[in-house]
Amino acid sequence: MSQRIVSFVMSGGVGSRLWPLSREDNPKQFHDLSGDGSMLAKTLRRLASRPSGDTPIFMIASERHAERVHADLAGINLAGGGPLFEPTGRNTAAAVALASLRTLAEFGDELVLVVPSDHEISTARQFWQSVEAGTAAASAGRLVVFGLKPTQPETGYGYIEVAAERAGVFDVSRFVEKPDLATAQAYLEAGNFHWNTGIFLFRAGAMRDAFAAFEPKIWQATEAAYKAATSDLSGFYMPLDLYGAIPSVSIDYAIMERAKDIAMVPASFRWNDLGSWQSLLDVGPADSQGNVIAGDVVAIDCENSYIRSDGRLLSAIGMRDVAIVSTSDATFVAPVSHSQHVKKIVGQLEKSGRLETRFTPARDRVIESGAWRRRVHHWLFQETLPLWSTSGVDERYGGFHEALGFDATPLMKPKRMRTQARQVYAFAVAKQRGWDGPADRLIAHGIDFMAGSGRTARGGWVRTLDIDGSVADPVEDAYDHSCVLLALAHAHMSGHPDALRLGEETFAFLDAHLEDSRTTGFLETSDGRGERRSNPHMHLLEAFLAWHQTTGERAYLRRAAGIIDLFRSHFFDPESWTLGEYFDAGWRPVAGEKGTWTEPGHHFEWAALLVDFAALSGQAELSGFARKLYASAIANGLNRATGLAYGAVSRQGLPLDLVSRSWPQAEAVKAAIALDGSGGPDLKPEIEERVGRLFRWHIDPAPLGLWIDRVDERGRSRASDVPASIFYHLVCALTHYLDGTAEKGG
Repeated sequence: MSQRIVSFVMSGGVGSRLWPLSREDNPKQFHDLSGDGSMLAKTLRRLASRPSGDTPIFMIASERHAERVHADLAGINLAGGGPLFEPTGRNTAAAVALASLRTLAEFGDELVLVVPSDHEISTARQFWQSVEAGTAAASAGRLVVFGLKPTQPETGYGYIEVAAERAGVFDVSRFVEKPDLATAQAYLEAGNFHWNTGIFLFRAGAMRDAFAAFEPKIWQATEAAYKAATSDLSGFYMPLDLYGAIPSVSIDYAIMERAKDIAMVPASFRWNDLGSWQSLLDVGPADSQGNVIAGDVVAIDCENSYIRSDGRLLSAIGMRDVAIVSTSDATFVAPVSHSQHVKKIVGQLEKSGRLETRFTPARDRVIESGAWRRRVHHWLFQETLPLWSTSGVDERYGGFHEALGFDATPLMKPKRMRTQARQVYAFAVAKQRGWDGPADRLIAHGIDFMAGSGRTARGGWVRTLDIDGSVADPVEDAYDHSCVLLALAHAHMSGHPDALRLGEETFAFLDAHLEDSRTTGFLETSDGRGERRSNPHMHLLEAFLAWHQTTGERAYLRRAAGIIDLFRSHFFDPESWTLGEYFDAGWRPVAGEKGTWTEPGHHFEWAALLVDFAALSGQAELSGFARKLYASAIANGLNRATGLAYGAVSRQGLPLDLVSRSWPQAEAVKAAIALDGSGGPDLKPEIEERVGRLFRWHIDPAPLGLWIDRVDERGRSRASDVPASIFYHLVCALTHYLDGTAEKGG
């Protein structure tokens, strides 16, 4: 009877060498490149075709791709296997350690076969013959790899150098990286080099011993994550905090290049890693002129070319030895001999903040601009504004309630100045968008309460008032002043008679008591003590731009430019495309976790403000910074189970606050609207998706006019009340959405 082989498919790569088809959100393993199913589905079917022997099949895949994985599993007998989902990618060493741990836990010290999900192997019978040829060596405790005799000097593959042959397998002398052309030619002529297929066969215990010898930290960290994992019918889920702590190293570096007595089986199957457009030309169904044509293409007098359209009609005349690949938002053209260099294009796009490397305009996404318009308009003007203009107003003591319960009753909490100001702003914006409610009365009601006992002797504003309007916290805080200035700008725009005077007095206080004496931004509070934060500066930038909009005076743009200078010099990290939150007095990131803390919601807010400032100042390059912030937040700041932005992630993309609040989702809408048409891809489908997620998780589950502010990593509500401070985020983002889709009517 054939020996059991527990098979694992690694499906975590991006496949950037096949851009623009393969992208971060839709990598090549999910594409049908030859007309008979996705690369992943074909790999699973090949593993399930073993002629005899027990072969459970598992997948190690990204949790963000769970829906795609489940679609490809349909109809395939996994023989007791299933998907294991990584919450974040930690490279192939972690994947191999996970495969070994799973095998040891469920089957004991059995043979493990690890294969990539995105390689073309068209001869399943020969594939299994090669695997069976390695079982004796693997059972004896050797790590087994599979090498293919090279047929040309290929620079896109790694190589295996072999020595003596023993019992039908070769001893591995060394592994070598992808060579240049001259070195590849030398390897071909030497005769003892093979292409490395990236397929591994080993006994689970032997791999455990190898990790113990060379990378015990990877094994220990993976084991901790494995033991803490949860499972249900949909798969096996590793916890993010523990899995994210695993060192990110490839299995080649971690084990294979250091282990002794590795065996190589000469592969008898046809293999191609489909790592370039040249490789697709090599394996695809060619016409009589040697062209591989896919999609809506008309090609005349073309030879030996790969021409593909995944969207509109593509026509070509007289092309020779080229790759032309067109999607709905990007086109790639190169000689097929240069198609390995597509990563240079991807790298250039990444540097400039282009989103085409990360997003795929897919058919299953909402593409009609304004699809959510009717729902948004009704929720905002028929449900929410009526509720908050009545239940949210404190008619007894003045001002606005800090929060409502889910039965819409006011909660008796101290009233923060920023919340009072934000409610004034929200009603002013609603008036400007045509709301027929009592906006003028509400604006005056709020400002009267704020100014009545919320001013300090120096002309500033206190941080918090008690319910009855007495001062609870007299600290003069930059964040609160930014909110007051924003509210007063829009109140002035709405015709409030005292807003301009109050704004001028607030600016005078800001300059006298909150501006850093070195003119590097503003202090957190007027006493000048404590950490510095980027967030109050972002809100001051927002206020300065609002005052420029209100008055047309360039002095406010100059104020805004000072904040932009701080963003460029201190807040933004060009390596990770992230924005720091906490700094010391010299604008250096503080020590410890807080120094690596970034908030996706603030990335979105900054992105929209940078686009606005770029349009007003002519500093067009700022739109590139905005795209980078947005791309970073989308790539590393989203919960893959819900699609919502986390509260915070590290600069390396590891979640630090797993709760998704409602305001970052609103700011994501605003950022996508600002970026749409700013030199990147068409983000209208993205806008609709962001609005949809905001309603799906935060608005639709709540009573009319309210929202669920806090959602945990599994999409469960963790909200105990409805904070009024979020109202301004929702009103701003959704009125922007209505403005941007006005031509759709509804």
